[in-house]
Amino acid sequence: MNKTLLSHSHPEPVPLHNIPWSRRLLCWEGFLLAVTVVVFAINATASPYFLNLWNLSDATFNFTEKAMIVLPMAMLIIAREIDLSVASTMALSSTIMGFCAQAGMATPVLVCVGLGVGLLCGLINGLLVTRLNLSSIVITIGTMSLFRGITYVLLGDQSINHYPASFAFFGQGYVFGALSFEFALFILLAVLFYFLLHKTNFGRRTYAIGNNPVAAYYSGINVKRHNLILFIMVGVMSGLAAVLLTSRLGSTRPTLALGWELSVITMVVLGGVNVLGGSGSMTGVIIAAFLMGLVTFGLSLLNVPGIVMSIIVGAMLITVISLPILTQRFLARKKRTS
Repeated sequence: MNKTLLSHSHPEPVPLHNIPWSRRLLCWEGFLLAVTVVVFAINATASPYFLNLWNLSDATFNFTEKAMIVLPMAMLIIAREIDLSVASTMALSSTIMGFCAQAGMATPVLVCVGLGVGLLCGLINGLLVTRLNLSSIVITIGTMSLFRGITYVLLGDQSINHYPASFAFFGQGYVFGALSFEFALFILLAVLFYFLLHKTNFGRRTYAIGNNPVAAYYSGINVKRHNLILFIMVGVMSGLAAVLLTSRLGSTRPTLALGWELSVITMVVLGGVNVLGGSGSMTGVIIAAFLMGLVTFGLSLLNVPGIVMSIIVGAMLITVISLPILTQRFLARKKRTS
């Protein structure tokens, strides 16, 4: 429905089934997939440990928690909104879970608390944006500081490490062989969100709002309610990511997921979602999540310092975003002169 030839910012995307096979590799998803294959090959050549099955399984931990937030975030950005407070929501969810664990609450309760805090944070963001008609960028920058500040007030410079043994399964457990619970859950969520965006009326309304919210309103779509639901979905997924990350680390700390909002937005933009709304695909976002995971894991296997890794990832993002835009300009200029 929204796979555009060498463009991830076109307001009226071309359906993939209308694109000839000879040109499908030029679509943004095809380009991303090709880059992913190249990165995989480079990693396999550069490190003898990369192709080990358990190492590949470990590689999924580099992106699954972030990628779960990316799924609803992509839909929110398609609808012309954004949530920059996701990392702070994770920290606050983890903090409340930590205090509940200290109080002796069981694992199922802790999971419900993490999801519930995420839902509440998403609801707060959504209500402030949709009911008060305020900018989502401004509001979520504010709640980003608010939620993180509450976390620092509650924890100070301490950490909480007293979790039930059964809680570790969510972030460290395996469901079959080297298939981790986290990765299996991400695959399931990716399928569900793909279906939601591309196969349901909810997804079609999301595109309609992103293309023209005024027209969508006059066509009978409850824009405010729809966007409120999207904010809540992002909050719930942030809470889920907090459950998984806290389980994997086995501790709660005020700096949990610090800076993750940038990684989440990077995956969304890299996946071809138009930051101005109206276009993008879940397929591209999922491929982008895998690509980012492969890049960061490959660099870590080569013992590349974190600061150098940030430079490489940033340069890669600039390149893959600017390439289709420059290509379009070149083709347009060539067409005018011919």
